[in-house]
Amino acid sequence: MRNLILSAALVAASVFGMTAQAADVPLEAGKTYTEITPAVPVSEPGKIEVVEMFWYGCPHCYAFEPVINPWVAKLPADVNFKRIPAMFGGIWDVHGQMFETLEVMGVEKQVHTAVFDAIHKQHKMFKTPEELADYLSDKGVDKAEFLATYNSFAVTGKVAHDKQLAQKYGIQGVPTLIVNGKYRFDVGSAGGEEQALNVADQLIAKERAANKGGAAQ
Repeated sequence: MRNLILSAALVAASVFGMTAQAADVPLEAGKTYTEITPAVPVSEPGKIEVVEMFWYGCPHCYAFEPVINPWVAKLPADVNFKRIPAMFGGIWDVHGQMFETLEVMGVEKQVHTAVFDAIHKQHKMFKTPEELADYLSDKGVDKAEFLATYNSFAVTGKVAHDKQLAQKYGIQGVPTLIVNGKYRFDVGSAGGEEQALNVADQLIAKERAANKGGAAQ
């Protein structure tokens, strides 16, 4: 009887383990993801690039933050993750230029969550760079430097480049993920937030295998 009980427990544990581990999302070009043709060159050759196109004002991007951030923190060394602001005009462009200003200043990572929280929890719109500069001055970001950097050649050049990339990627909404300049997908096409990261993992593995195969030739 003891052996029967033990066997039943093992079977139950096995079944539980199978159901607890989610299956991979089936990859299907044109459905789960879209192939980008021609492929867009990556910013760091030799690494697999994952880009998240986002907007600070997007509630879906904000909801994606607690899901994607732990995933990004665990990415292996051969993967380069980048956030690029989508700019469709108006306040999208203002926010995109704000993001690139913070990037050029080297403080974006420190205040990224604070900016998102201010918009979605405190209902601040940041319609002008002055509004964001005032808000971030209490968080250690120099107001005068921020405003001077906002209209600098370095930032306006990055903004122009971001807009070109969005066109090449075929971006129509956010959040959207692009793997290695070749594959575009979003939470909707993947079936959910966790599923989107599963799709990203599979495409990263696909690119890693392709890179190894090319190196072996």
